[in-house]
Amino acid sequence: MIQSRRARIIKELFSRPGIKGFLAEVEGREEKCIAYSALTEDILPGDQVLLNTTAMALSLGSGGYHYIISKVDPAGRELAPGGHIMKLRYTPLQIKVLAVEEEDSPWHQTMAEADSLEGIPVLVATLHSMLAPICVSLAAHAKLRVAYVMTDGAALPMAFSQNVEWLKNKGLLVGTVTCGHAFGGDLEAVNIYSAMLAARHVLKADVIIVTMGPGIVGTGTKWGFTGVEQGDILNAVDSLEGMPVAVPRVSFADRRERHRGISHHSLTVLSRICKVPVLVPLPLLNDPQSDYIMQQLRNTKLMEKHKICMEDANDCLPVMQNCGLKMTTMGRSIDEDREFFLSLGAVALTAVRLAQGKLPHYLLQA
Repeated sequence: MIQSRRARIIKELFSRPGIKGFLAEVEGREEKCIAYSALTEDILPGDQVLLNTTAMALSLGSGGYHYIISKVDPAGRELAPGGHIMKLRYTPLQIKVLAVEEEDSPWHQTMAEADSLEGIPVLVATLHSMLAPICVSLAAHAKLRVAYVMTDGAALPMAFSQNVEWLKNKGLLVGTVTCGHAFGGDLEAVNIYSAMLAARHVLKADVIIVTMGPGIVGTGTKWGFTGVEQGDILNAVDSLEGMPVAVPRVSFADRRERHRGISHHSLTVLSRICKVPVLVPLPLLNDPQSDYIMQQLRNTKLMEKHKICMEDANDCLPVMQNCGLKMTTMGRSIDEDREFFLSLGAVALTAVRLAQGKLPHYLLQA
């Protein structure tokens, strides 16, 4: 069920393509809300609107915003031409898109013939906060065409991500693809397979980064988190003849024991879900931290199943810190969670080596 409330729009707070933020009066209080242009009529100050207030009522990590469902007295909208694939299907907000695969698409023939990722590296991550550090580090070390595929494991509208807008404006992404029920990318795709093929054959990517939008779901259980999709996506990359690269979640700042070193999320995906050998880049760390991670690898026998490599990514941290975008993960800065960001630098450096036809720095099993 949802909780809804009527509100009056007071003023606009921000506007980006596909999204606007507002201050609204809700039961005598001033609170923030968001409208997506693909889902609502144009919203203006003074409008009476209906809000979905569920996430805020539950104190969830929704960014501190309610979401506008519609005007209280909408005038109605007409369909724009083109496309017939529905996302958010069979819900009151189902939306029509022009999918890259469908017959009306200018890329239909390209997609009909696309059958391989042609060996390019595909970096499969689990947190949206991993995207920008990897992109910035890639750009600092090579000139590559990088495409982002956003899954529907978390936020569904691409427009919600400020990081994606910043990366595109800086030229660090050549384009984006939204797949499944995620929407709002430069290209829309029906599923993860065609999304990655579109990134390669339509956007001409040298490197593809795949991860969900903001807002991973976790339950504190081994299997109850949306990041389990990483394993299935790595399998899909292998099926499409790409180079599957798992982006590990590494931290020594998280107070939760299950996320110490290589997170139990990554360990579960790599040991139980991913069925093909993949490349797992790790950062060069100090001895106690390195010893802890090596013990994790031995305990889960990941070195027998996957190809582990290691990179000294210390020079990536200044690049991330000085790029002009404030980077955080789970509310922690680069200085507060160095190992997390070092691991993303290691992934980027490994991807550069792969894209340049060089071998990774493999970690040999003792």
